[in-house]
Amino acid sequence: MEDYNRIEDADNSGKKRDEVYSKAIKAGKRTYFFDVKATRKDDYYITITESKKKASPDGNFFYEKHKIFLYKEDFDKFIEGLNEVVSYIKANKFDSALPDNNEDNYQVPNSDL
Repeated sequence: MEDYNRIEDADNSGKKRDEVYSKAIKAGKRTYFFDVKATRKDDYYITITESKKKASPDGNFFYEKHKIFLYKEDFDKFIEGLNEVVSYIKANKFDSALPDNNEDNYQVPNSDL
């Protein structure tokens, strides 16, 4: 996990926008980026990006990315919804045998099927 600052790609106006703050979280084969960015009017919003390394048929690697934009007027509802669904999963289907954020070392637990 790392914090960093960088310049984001140019927007439609050709003007570069600074990332105010960024947090990268490695989780198995995925990396999540939580980026705080500034609007043209110097207001803040968050982008959440999932990046996953994939192999193409020719053997080269590329990163598949999915991104959402979260604006400050939606923070409370987003956090409330996220907390609700995470709590539901933990209460109903949470498997304590899951790996500690390392998919590569995951072993299926023995089952009595």
